[in-house]
Amino acid sequence: MSTTAQQRVLRWRAPDVRGLEEAARKGYPLEVCGLLIGRAGDAGFEIAGFTRAANLDAERPHDRYTLNPEDFLRADGEARAAGLDVVGIWHTHPDHPARPSRTDLDAAWEGYVYVIAAVTADGVHDITAWELNGPEFTAVAIEEEDR
Repeated sequence: MSTTAQQRVLRWRAPDVRGLEEAARKGYPLEVCGLLIGRAGDAGFEIAGFTRAANLDAERPHDRYTLNPEDFLRADGEARAAGLDVVGIWHTHPDHPARPSRTDLDAAWEGYVYVIAAVTADGVHDITAWELNGPEFTAVAIEEEDR
């Protein structure tokens, strides 16, 4: 008899989702990125906020990102001061689906959630969440709360 593990969940507030969508639209057609702040647990991720980080990829900023390490350290310090952690990374896929690419897989760390927003000139069309489990990504369900 096989058992299926319960899908983990990312929970975040509607204003944070709208803020991330706005950052994605403003950054288009370049890939934009940032950090997710909150708590991680057995059931998934509780997002308390997000930050935007500079994309340092100068060669292919339209389809690659290199998150500025100084932005990561700053966000980590601010999160810890608030009793929270950096629990994930978000980035956009301009004119591409909100599915992890091979580049995303190669750069991923276990223990973090990865949120991908598909964005075009018309706006954000899809937001998905993923986490690395061994050699591959698995989907994380997203629950948006009105609070």
